[in-house]
Amino acid sequence: MQTIILNKLKQIAAANRIQLLYACESGSRGWGFPSPDSDYDVRFIYIRPLNHYLAVQESQYQLSFPINDELDIYGWDLRKVLQLMRKSNTTPFEWLQSPVIYDQRPGFREDLWALCPHFFSQRSNMHHYLGIAQGAMDTMQGDEIRIKKLFYVLRPLLAAKWCLERNSIAPMEMAPLMVLLPYSLRQQVQELIDFKATAAEGYMIRLAADLRSFIAQEFASISAASASLPRNEFETERLDAFFIKTLQEYNDNSRNETERLAAAGMCER
Repeated sequence: MQTIILNKLKQIAAANRIQLLYACESGSRGWGFPSPDSDYDVRFIYIRPLNHYLAVQESQYQLSFPINDELDIYGWDLRKVLQLMRKSNTTPFEWLQSPVIYDQRPGFREDLWALCPHFFSQRSNMHHYLGIAQGAMDTMQGDEIRIKKLFYVLRPLLAAKWCLERNSIAPMEMAPLMVLLPYSLRQQVQELIDFKATAAEGYMIRLAADLRSFIAQEFASISAASASLPRNEFETERLDAFFIKTLQEYNDNSRNETERLAAAGMCER
């Protein structure tokens, strides 16, 4: 599958005349609890030539493609990513932490990740994760829930708890978040992760009373705590500087490559 994904990314870059800066896995394979029928959630960040950003007409800053049985792939322009970071959107924070990287320009991930803590809003991140957890909780049927949806409750709930208690960007993966579980629940949750690795995502499970109680109590207490947190506003100077620097590097590299190819053509003649 790795080869298929890399070939698809190359085709996308060539067809859309973009430079890929970073491509990773997002979703259950990146979170650390895939099922046998989990698809591949490939996400990428790209940049275009300078003139694209100087046009009067506003452009679309994302690329999406039909989802097939195995591959769900889309990407965002760097400009969109930086705009979302200014709002402390959790998605760029998570992409940059992915343990599965398909492609990256040297140094890009590290440089952009270094900016992220400057745009962390405890309130915004907690509200995002609580919203995901609530949506998954709404699918419960009594004390039963699809195993996929259970982890759409647990991971964001623990991520919100991390943001509250540690006041920092939450890890993307489930494993480091599990330190926030009561010791009595860690083995139970690990067994559910192990079971999910062999079960279809739609498999229904019955939640144990102690796990149900933990989810309900934590959701209520974190929600109450988030309500009193301040709203954050962030300036754009760091993001503007990063965008300009990356854009200049892209255009310098493109110009050098064009000159190299032109010189090679002249030599052949």
